[in-house]
Amino acid sequence: MIRLTYCAVALSFVLAGCGGSASFSPGAQPVAGSAPLSSSRWIPTAGESIQIQYDGKLDLGVNAAIYDLDMFDTKASVVRKLHDMGRKVLCYIDVGTWEKWRPDAGKFPKSVLGNKDGHWAGERWLDIRQTSVLEPIMTARYQLCKKKGFDGIDPDNIAGYQSKTGFPLTASEQLTYNKWVATEAHDLSLTVDQKNDNNQVKDLVNYFDFGVDEQCYVQGWCKQLSAYTNNNRLVVDIEYTNQMTRTRFLDEVCPSDANYKLTPMLKKLELTAWIVTCPAS
Repeated sequence: MIRLTYCAVALSFVLAGCGGSASFSPGAQPVAGSAPLSSSRWIPTAGESIQIQYDGKLDLGVNAAIYDLDMFDTKASVVRKLHDMGRKVLCYIDVGTWEKWRPDAGKFPKSVLGNKDGHWAGERWLDIRQTSVLEPIMTARYQLCKKKGFDGIDPDNIAGYQSKTGFPLTASEQLTYNKWVATEAHDLSLTVDQKNDNNQVKDLVNYFDFGVDEQCYVQGWCKQLSAYTNNNRLVVDIEYTNQMTRTRFLDEVCPSDANYKLTPMLKKLELTAWIVTCPAS
């Protein structure tokens, strides 16, 4: 699972020159036949264009219908600016690991902090079983996201049970937590995506509104995300330059992801403004 270190995002209006972008499209219509999905909530449709940036100067020149930005680093004025430009905006929130640089880091007791999260300095896995501790903290984050005017939430690290967290987490416990992650967002009328956790797509597709995956092509599980795209819901496939060249992305990932109606992008691990997308068909 890919995670990024913190870096404040500053506002910039420089046009991007680092790759193509899918054509701009308006917000999605609700999906019919999915009972938990509200008819009043925005749900991105399959194929919509999106830009994900958590690091570096924010580039508003990328031609994307949706921007996915760090919730703590992004000011409400930036969200308003993007809305004025006709964009929808998602807020990135980590719900599965503790990050020592966040302003609310001191609210997490030591009892919920587990092993370090791989190569990411300053991060530790959370004991998602301790819902009485974590839920109020995450709800406060969601409320800040809502207050800043974001349209939805991009919750990261929702598959801790597949990692060496330091806790004996089970798939069932993860499923319970992930359902809460989605339901809490909906209670605030916020859209929410399922980020990774490919083994539980069938259990979560009626709780989350759309999907975001990291390296499903390289890891060979893109087909599992058809549960979303078969209902015309957006699935974003992020492939990274540490595993993928631009040529391979264009020659292999683009046609493969098109078969599953995914929206692929090639990004650097730092998730700066740099992006390569597939040519318009």
